[in-house]
Amino acid sequence: MKIAILGAGSWGVALAKLLTCNQHEVVLWSIDPEEVAMLTEYCEHKLKLPGVILPGTVHYTGEMETALSDAEMVVMAVPSPFVRSTSKAAAPLVKEGTVIVSVAKGLEENTLLRLSEVISEEIPQADVAVLSGPSHAEEVGKCLATIVVVGAKTHETARLVQDVFMTDFFRVYTSPDMVGIEIGAALKNVIALAAGIADGLGCGDNTKAALITRGILEISNLGTKLGGHPETFSGLSGTGDLIVTCASKHSRNRRAGVLIGQGMSYHDAMNEVKMIVEGVYSAKAALELAKKHDVVMPIVEMVNRVLFDDFPAADALKSLLTRDRKSEISGMNWDD
Repeated sequence: MKIAILGAGSWGVALAKLLTCNQHEVVLWSIDPEEVAMLTEYCEHKLKLPGVILPGTVHYTGEMETALSDAEMVVMAVPSPFVRSTSKAAAPLVKEGTVIVSVAKGLEENTLLRLSEVISEEIPQADVAVLSGPSHAEEVGKCLATIVVVGAKTHETARLVQDVFMTDFFRVYTSPDMVGIEIGAALKNVIALAAGIADGLGCGDNTKAALITRGILEISNLGTKLGGHPETFSGLSGTGDLIVTCASKHSRNRRAGVLIGQGMSYHDAMNEVKMIVEGVYSAKAALELAKKHDVVMPIVEMVNRVLFDDFPAADALKSLLTRDRKSEISGMNWDD
C-alpha cells in the first residue's frame, strides 16, 4: 500500500520506519525544506529522533501534491495546532473514501473539537480513524514492543488500519470508541504537565501516583460526559498512555512540566524542550469542556492557572491538597 505521512516530526519518522519495514511504500511530507533536506541526505532526523535510521526506500517531499498522489492511506502526524491548516491544504488532493489515520494527540483550542472532527470538517470525503496508546516515538523507532489501539467509525476501517500497522513488535487493538480514545489521548498530556510540575517542585513517587490516579478519574468523568465508553479510560489510550506520559524520560509534556515547576514560564519551557508540548495547547480546551459539561477537574484547573495566570506551582499543589474533604468514590456508602 502507498501511504503518505503528513508531518516529519519524531512520531511521523518513527511511523515511517514502522510502515516501511511492514512492506508499505511510504512518502514522508514536511512543510520545512530544511527538514526534507536533512532526511533526504541522512535518512535520519538528527534533531527530533537521532539514532533512528530510515530505510532507503522512504521518499521525502515538501510538496503536498507529490505526497498525496495515488496515496491509498494518509497518516496525519503534524502537531495538533497545525492539523486544521494541514487538512485544509490536503483536502483538494484526497480522494473519496481515503482512510486518514490521525496520530496526533490534542484538542483544537478555539473550537474544542477532537482532531478527528477537525480533519472531517476540512476533508469530509475522508474516512477518519485514530491511533493512540502508550507509544513514544523513541521506542517505536527502535522497534521496542509497543501496544496501541485504533478507533474508527466502522469495524472494516479499524481492521484495515490494524492490518497496515501491526507487526511482531507493534500490536494494534481495535475499538469503536473514537471519542474516548481521543479524549484520553488529549487530556493525559495536561495531567503529564502536572506530574512534571510536581517533579520540578521536588515531590516524590507518592505525588505522581496520586496525580495519575486522580487524573484518570478527571479524564474519565469528562470523557464519559462527551460520549466515551468508561472502559476506554482504563485501557491503552487512557491509563496506559497516562502512565507512560507522566513517568517516561521521553515525555515532552513531563519535561516541560519539570521546567515549569522549577520556575520557567511555559514559553521558555517549550523553547527548552524544542518540540511542541501538546498539553499546553489542550489545557485551555480541556477546562472549557469541563465548564461546558459541568465536570469538576481540579488538576486541569490548576495546570491552567500555573500556565496562564502566573499562579505559583507550589501554591497550586497546596490548593489541590487542601480542597474540601470528600470520599474517594462517590456513591459508595457504609452499611450503617
